[in-house]
Amino acid sequence: MNNRISIDPKICHGQACVNGTRIPVHQIVRMMANGDKIEELLEDYPSLKIDDIYACLDYAASLAEEQITPLEMAL
Repeated sequence: MNNRISIDPKICHGQACVNGTRIPVHQIVRMMANGDKIEELLEDYPSLKIDDIYACLDYAASLAEEQITPLEMAL
């Protein structure tokens, strides 16, 4: 989906992570949602680049826009 996000069952139990790190996408998105600034994240996680943060947000947006059609329950 994105060359900055990877999913590997051997890393963080298969959670989506910033490529080449063990930083889960959900952690970055949650920190942003809680008011952390991009500059703070880059300072706290020196291996992150600004494009990694944007990729995390894009990945989360893609999941949120996913359309799921519920199956009718068989009686």
